Amino acid sequence: MKIIKTITNYFSKFEISLWLFSIAIIVSSFVIFDRTNYTTLVSSIVGVTSLILNAKGNPFGQVLIIVFGILYGIISFSYSYYGEMITYLGMTVPMACIALVSWLRNPYNGKRSEVRVNHISYKEIIFMTVLALIVTIVFYFILKAFNTANLIPSTISVTTSFSAVYLTFRRSPYFAIAYALNDIVLIILWSLASIYDISYVSVVICFAVFLVNDIYSFVNWLRIGQRQSA
Repeated sequence: MKIIKTITNYFSKFEISLWLFSIAIIVSSFVIFDRTNYTTLVSSIVGVTSLILNAKGNPFGQVLIIVFGILYGIISFSYSYYGEMITYLGMTVPMACIALVSWLRNPYNGKRSEVRVNHISYKEIIFMTVLALIVTIVFYFILKAFNTANLIPSTISVTTSFSAVYLTFRRSPYFAIAYALNDIVLIILWSLASIYDISYVSVVICFAVFLVNDIYSFVNWLRIGQRQSA
């Protein structure tokens, strides 16, 4: 009962409802379209839980992102989406580790459960854009060499993923927008995969749920930033 009380005190009613609704959608889609790939189910539940924690600015959300990235890399490998596998295992997971350190080193008022919101300059945005472009070009040729399925959306996913993890590391509210854009790319990518294997519809639905959560994360981070600046 103490754990339940702690959870209800920490999360708002809307956040609890959003998490429960997300879990219900994910489990339902797994039962309807998959029923066999439990790695997909576990990764989806871990992923959506990380998002609700990230929406609170809680560093533990980054720990779960690392776990999700590893599981998602395994799923991507199973469908020859080497772009996603390389992006998550070679970029997202390592940068999530760095982001975790950054969040732990920048608590708000000494509270480890809430990171201090940061606002990046226009110069840094330009720097990030150039860096993302370079990373995307390099990954394009790597993915092409691996004969990656659906090369173009896989390459675009590199751009959105890199931007998301960079902004997460820098503690900018716009990390959630970058992740939302990445969700849209991945919805398209896995929709293409589901044409040949209907079980991947559950992955499509998973990222649709992620999209809703990322939009909420952005809104909540704006609120947190305003509160911290008051």
